Amino acid sequence: MTQLTLTKHHGLGNDFLVVFHPQVDDLPALARALCDRRRGVGADGLLVGEAADGYAARMVLINADGSRAEMSGNGIRCFAQALAMRRGDHDPQLLITDAGERVVELTLTDSPSLVLAAVDMGSVDPIDEPADWAALGCDPLRPVSHLSLGNPHSVVAVDDVLAVDLLGLGTRVPYVNLEIIEPGPEPHAITMRVHERGAGITEACGTGACASAWAAEVWGMVPAGIQEIVVHMDGGDAKVRMHHPSPGRVTLVGPAQYVATVTVDTDHLLADTQLATPG
Repeated sequence: MTQLTLTKHHGLGNDFLVVFHPQVDDLPALARALCDRRRGVGADGLLVGEAADGYAARMVLINADGSRAEMSGNGIRCFAQALAMRRGDHDPQLLITDAGERVVELTLTDSPSLVLAAVDMGSVDPIDEPADWAALGCDPLRPVSHLSLGNPHSVVAVDDVLAVDLLGLGTRVPYVNLEIIEPGPEPHAITMRVHERGAGITEACGTGACASAWAAEVWGMVPAGIQEIVVHMDGGDAKVRMHHPSPGRVTLVGPAQYVATVTVDTDHLLADTQLATPG
């Protein structure tokens, strides 16, 4: 019997399971089994902590469907909270991800299970539109930005985020994180919904919030020169500090909530998942 002890966390409803140094050969299969909301524990993704010279840890992200992703803004806050619990301190963490180095600073709150985290998310860079973008049928006059924060995003301005069939659109462009945004309701804020690669519609997306805030600034959706943009999402609000800590970079600020510690028998879990998979 192979047992793993994991912790579960969420950032604004975007939930993750965190495990350090698992002795498992097939991480994609493990992620699919653990993240299954009916037959597993349930989560949007699995975060795997590994040792890395010169860093507090390496964070590897496996989506709920077993695909590997470069980065998650909500996920890295959850990972940093789990690492702080493991280390017994709340010192700043230099982490390495598939998207490169990220620095996370944690702030304690009145709740022992809740921390606030500020993450230097790196630069926001333009990328080519995804190969399947034409399948979306997007109005050519509608503002669109294709951006990278280590992972790909397509941000689309809409009149009303609640009136859009986000699931239908997102499944047409499965290889990109699709964000739809509208201005406000405050002058310094935007409202965003997201369909994520490998997870579907989620309640929040940290890298998506950063890409959306960047696009909103470029389009003039928020006042020129604004230093911080509030991004309202289904799961709650995050803040994006623009051109911080240097021009062209952004810092994401938001919560990480510890939910539970879980011990699972991976042999049985993986066997049950295989039995449930249609042949």
